[in-house]
Amino acid sequence: MSMPGKSKMKTIAIYSLKGGVGKSTFAVNLAWASATLSARRTLLWDLDPQGASTYLLAPEAEARDSARAVFSRDVDPRELARPTTIPNLDLLAADTSLYGLERLLFELSKKKRLSKLLDNLEKSYDRVLLDCPPGLTETAEQVLHAADILIVPVVPSPLARKSLDDLVSTLVQRGGKHPPILPVFSMVDRRRKLHAAALEAYPDWPVVGYASLVEQMGVKRLPVGAFASQSTAAAQFAAIWSAIERRLAQD
Repeated sequence: MSMPGKSKMKTIAIYSLKGGVGKSTFAVNLAWASATLSARRTLLWDLDPQGASTYLLAPEAEARDSARAVFSRDVDPRELARPTTIPNLDLLAADTSLYGLERLLFELSKKKRLSKLLDNLEKSYDRVLLDCPPGLTETAEQVLHAADILIVPVVPSPLARKSLDDLVSTLVQRGGKHPPILPVFSMVDRRRKLHAAALEAYPDWPVVGYASLVEQMGVKRLPVGAFASQSTAAAQFAAIWSAIERRLAQD
C-alpha cells in the first residue's frame, strides 16, 4: 500500500465500553499498518493504565511513572514518546500513574486538554492512534473532542447492534456529538452459530477472526504483520486500516 498524498495529522481512537474485546490488539496492529503499509509517521499513545499496548510494543520499557505528567504539568508528549523496533512507529507508553488520570481530568475540568496536547504533535506525526481505557470515563470525553474517528471492537452476538447503539446514544448524551464510528467484529469464530448470525446481520462490518497467531502477539511482543505478514489475520487488520484511511480521506 503506497502512502496517500500529504495531509494533516489524523487521530484514530480505539475504544470500547468494556474490556476483553481485543481493543489493544487492534491498536497495536493498526498502528503497525499505519507505519508500515502506509509509511505514515505514527504514534501509538497508550492511555489505558493496564498498558497492554505498551507491553506488546516496548519489551524493554522503563518504569517512568510519568504518563500522567503530560496532562498535569504541561509536559510536551513528544518528550515522552519513544521509538519502537518498527520503523515509523513511536510509542507514548502507559504506566501506573494513569490510574489517577480520571480524577485529574475531572479536577482540571478542561474538556479539550487532550485535543490541545495532540496539536503539539501535528508537525511530528501523520497518524496518532489512541488506545483508550474502557468505559464511560473522563478520558472518553476527552477522546470525543480529539479523535477524527472511533474504532469500536465488538464481539459478535445478537446484542452486537444494541451495544453499539447504546454506545452512540451515551456518547451523544455525554458529549453532544461524536466522531464517525467504525464498528469492527473481534475474535470471530464462524463455527459458532451466534457469531455467524451476527456476521450475516451486519455484513459490512470488518472482521478479525479468532486465531492462535493473534494470541502469539503476547509471546512475541510484536504486531501480527511483523511476524506473520502473509497470514489471514494480518490481511484482516490491513483491510481495516485501508477502510480507516478511506474514511479519513473523505473528511
